[in-house]
Amino acid sequence: MRTNSGPAEDLFIELDREAGVPLHRQIGASIRASIRAGRLRTGASLPPTRTLATGLGVSRGVVVEAYQQLVAEGYLASRSGGYTQVAASIPPAATAGSAPPTPARSAGFTVDFGYGRTDVSQFPRSTWLRSVRTVLTTTPNDRFAYLDGRGVPELHEALCDYLNRVRGTSAVPGNVVICNGFGQGISLLIQVLVQRGARRIALEDPSSDDDARVLAGAAGLDVVGIPVGPGGVQVDALQRADADAVVLTPSHQWPTGGVLSASARAEVIGWAQRRGAIVIEDDYDAEYRYDRSPVGAMQGLAPDHVVYCGTASKTLAPGLRLGWMVLPPHLVTDVAAAKVLADRGSPVIDQLTFADFLARGEFDRHLRRMRPVYRRRRDALLDALRTHLPELEPAGIAAGQHVVAWLPPDLDEAEVVTAAARHGLGIHGVGPYRIAGSGPGGLIFGYAILGESAIAEGVALLATAIREVRGA
Repeated sequence: MRTNSGPAEDLFIELDREAGVPLHRQIGASIRASIRAGRLRTGASLPPTRTLATGLGVSRGVVVEAYQQLVAEGYLASRSGGYTQVAASIPPAATAGSAPPTPARSAGFTVDFGYGRTDVSQFPRSTWLRSVRTVLTTTPNDRFAYLDGRGVPELHEALCDYLNRVRGTSAVPGNVVICNGFGQGISLLIQVLVQRGARRIALEDPSSDDDARVLAGAAGLDVVGIPVGPGGVQVDALQRADADAVVLTPSHQWPTGGVLSASARAEVIGWAQRRGAIVIEDDYDAEYRYDRSPVGAMQGLAPDHVVYCGTASKTLAPGLRLGWMVLPPHLVTDVAAAKVLADRGSPVIDQLTFADFLARGEFDRHLRRMRPVYRRRRDALLDALRTHLPELEPAGIAAGQHVVAWLPPDLDEAEVVTAAARHGLGIHGVGPYRIAGSGPGGLIFGYAILGESAIAEGVALLATAIREVRGA
């Protein structure tokens, strides 16, 4: 493998300190131009930031900022261990006058704002591998035998330490069950609730929780939608729903982005206590917040009535299939038994690896590295909307990996989505995720895997599609 030992001069960067342009932008522009012209080929290693800074006579922070911007745009890829390389998804231009390259496209679309995706190219391979090696060399033999349905104790303890510290939960290791993502977790919970006599489950409306909707219907449960307002689920409608359980995304409602207020949380918990009901808290992306203080988990307020559900899908990679539930004590045995019947338990090596990854602080470091990356992409989306489509009203922008933009009354959501597809833009409307009734038209912008140039291009395509709809 090539190392990052090349001199700074190899990048042909010229700085004009009298130009009035910030030095980090000049560095970024030079590297970007070299990639487009083919002087820096795919996979080529760049000098370490300290080496380049010394060669250019600037502070290391200037080079770090330039590299980070190019990583966010998709031109460079930052590898664990300090290596920075030209990204494989950026092909060099054929000639100096060719159009700028863009990140990899989804099949059938020039730009795809599909939601629910995380940037798996940033998976921390080297640090994960270090944890794998630790597990394989230090784990006692008996951990590789069949375990009970709850999972390995090391992961229970590491998760409780993390969740209690970061999410404000009141978790104890004995109440944790490991599962293969939220989809399996909600399936196990529904099985147990039906066995205990549950008849109806409430879901937020709109909601992306197709897993719960389909599984509950198949299990014979009635499914009722609870309307969502700017501040999350409408508690008065929940109190009238006669439900035995409710699935909520209180820290960042999907898709509207609303945050359930402290008073509303207290009302939901009071409802659960009076009815003997269960609140299933889907904490799917709370680690990514940009313009607000952390919002604690509901589970910490009522651990006997709230099931806390989390996964590594949005933070590391969905392909890991790692999820966890912090359960009320009276549900632990039955849910663990359902897990054993489902698959005899999640893979032990993966659980132990994640436990080591958590305990060594690598999970925290990964999140600190990714937050500014996603924030820059979010900011690029908001800037493009302000420029091209100021009549759209963004919501839920303070956290997560997606933004909803409400359409003005004169635009039909389905027509806009269809017109966008004709122009090579993939985007989803809010309408298909409503359980009952109707509501304002809106578009869901997933930005996690898109470079900033692709985000701007996508919004420009959407503006063209909307002009076409209005013209028709």
